[in-house]
Amino acid sequence: MTSPLTRTARHARIVELIREQPIRSQTELAELLATDGVQVTQATLSRDLDELGAVKVRGGDGPAVYLIPEDGKRPLRDAEQAPARLIRLLRELLTGVDSSGNITVLRTPPGAAHYLASALDRAGLPEVVGTIAGDDTILVVARTPDGGAALGEQLSGWAVSQPGLPILDQNRPGEGQQPTWVVDSSMLRGAGHHD
Repeated sequence: MTSPLTRTARHARIVELIREQPIRSQTELAELLATDGVQVTQATLSRDLDELGAVKVRGGDGPAVYLIPEDGKRPLRDAEQAPARLIRLLRELLTGVDSSGNITVLRTPPGAAHYLASALDRAGLPEVVGTIAGDDTILVVARTPDGGAALGEQLSGWAVSQPGLPILDQNRPGEGQQPTWVVDSSMLRGAGHHD
């Protein structure tokens, strides 16, 4: 009998498997998870590996295998790849920015804060000490005592997709409509969160 695991428990098991043995493909990983009674789709597994920062690395004499960086280590991604992913997620998820001292506060749709905070952590930005995420709010700690505003401007600038458009249509989308998350950095500086 199979039982569903929480995302956190599934991530922990994936990390365990990858660190215990060489895994060459998502199919191989899915089969190992299935022997543990964990059924997962390829799309979910792909997303899990991305969230965990897994990369495929080829050893000198063997096939490419998945690796996951140890906790606290710099990500194994290319410096260009992590910011590109972060920028994409900022464009999709960022709804507001505010700052105070060395803190930048990011707002997201409900349930998205952990996902965006994980991307920030994995990006390995030198100006970011770390993040704390709630349901729809992320506290980002800047490295310098007064770096919160500059960091907020940098992140909101990355999220800009079409300057001049409103940050977010505050009305809920109608049935079958998708919300549009468009950020204009001039509207974010010190804007705070508006309900």
